[in-house]
Amino acid sequence: MLIKVFGLLAVLFGALAALIATRPADFRLVRTATVNAPPEKVFALVNDFNRWDTWSPWAKLDPAMKKSVGSIVAGTGATYEWSGNSDVGRGKMTILESQPPARVLIRLEFLEPMTATNLTELVLKPEGSGTRVEWIMTGTNNFMAKAFDFFMNMDKTVGADFEKGLKQMKAVAEQ
Repeated sequence: MLIKVFGLLAVLFGALAALIATRPADFRLVRTATVNAPPEKVFALVNDFNRWDTWSPWAKLDPAMKKSVGSIVAGTGATYEWSGNSDVGRGKMTILESQPPARVLIRLEFLEPMTATNLTELVLKPEGSGTRVEWIMTGTNNFMAKAFDFFMNMDKTVGADFEKGLKQMKAVAEQ
């Protein structure tokens, strides 16, 4: 009887692993908001890592989080590193491209609790007297990330963080 139970569990686990393995590896997450401020004002918030804590959805999750901004704080080559509790983990951001006042492309490296490297892009487009902000994250999931997404749905969890960040960015930019 015990052999049948273990056999059934092995088949179920194998089926689950096969299902996870067939999920798409590449992902694209996008959230947008309209900010009632000119692109130059919004760009200053996203291009300067010293200003990220004013709107970042993760900055307040761990008040004791250790952060450091590199010697270049804004524009291409700027870096931001963090290490905190399980809500924020440990990682590094590097601005790869900065096109004032329209676009910032960032390499986002997660080091803990899981490792991953993704691209994050903030695209700013004039819209009336304000700015349409698109926050985009793209990457490729390994098996563990696909399993996490299967159970936690990254689009909903990270997407909710992006929405919160855009709302906070809007509040800061419109002051």
